[in-house]
Amino acid sequence: MTVLILEPLEADVVQWLAERHDARFAPELVGDTEALAASLRGVRALIAPPEVTVDAELLRRARGLRAIGRASGGADNIDAEACRKAGVEVVRSQASTAGAEAEFAIGALLSLLRRVPIEGSDGLKVGRELGCSTIGLLGLAPAARVTTQLLQAFGTRVIGYDPSLHPNDGIWARWGIEVVSLSELMEQADGVVLMLPYYERYRGLLGERQLEAARPGQVLVSLSQSGLVDELALARALRTGKLRAAWFDCLEPGWLESGRPLHGIGSLQVTPRLAGTTRESRVRAAWAVARAIDELLGAPTQAKGLGSEPVIDFY
Repeated sequence: MTVLILEPLEADVVQWLAERHDARFAPELVGDTEALAASLRGVRALIAPPEVTVDAELLRRARGLRAIGRASGGADNIDAEACRKAGVEVVRSQASTAGAEAEFAIGALLSLLRRVPIEGSDGLKVGRELGCSTIGLLGLAPAARVTTQLLQAFGTRVIGYDPSLHPNDGIWARWGIEVVSLSELMEQADGVVLMLPYYERYRGLLGERQLEAARPGQVLVSLSQSGLVDELALARALRTGKLRAAWFDCLEPGWLESGRPLHGIGSLQVTPRLAGTTRESRVRAAWAVARAIDELLGAPTQAKGLGSEPVIDFY
């Protein structure tokens, strides 16, 4: 067997791969560690959902593996360093979910700004308009470009910061984002959208100092792994009103449990990775990952009715 597919994909995507490779669709192996390990012998490409942890032990049992594909969810439980050492490519398509994530971010901002009121100069508590706000984008993931375009259609001022990009990088001007420092972003933004990919060096990037500097009435929307924000500092900012509200589409296990700092905070909203998950994004991502794996395995990449070549992000 060449390709083992554990992640539910569109039926025509599975069929297309099966016509070009010795492929098996076996979602029942998810959660059965021993059966999965036995099935990996001889497999060259594995398409696995977020429920499957890809670590050094799994890679040790799959000596012939050349590629790990993931069409949905993040790469939080994929050990990128272990994959690199094993010579295994990690195939994902962030561009496939960019539109869905951008729409989600806009919807979250509209909701928070309107339903979490602030006190006006006349003492009346009212909501705010997105078009009259300044929105800060923290991280230039592919979704940031689409988000910027949508925000600009509202008339919103868009500012941005990314620790991996120089302020003079041309991408800021091309995307129409006003580049600022992290402290300036927190001080000026009515709403912050966190889109930064997670790396251990970024853990706690938004800590007490940054959140204490937040503009009065600021709301936070996070599409990134929650570890980028310091748990205790976030709880303190929400309880004191420094942050009016926060919406996380991914929260680390246990953060809402009794006894933890965020337990019982009503101004915190959490959703289970809904941002990039739509019918349309799933189809785009499935085709993108399938075609990338097809190319890595050395098969021709042209197929009828698939349209233009999708953009693939390799890690």
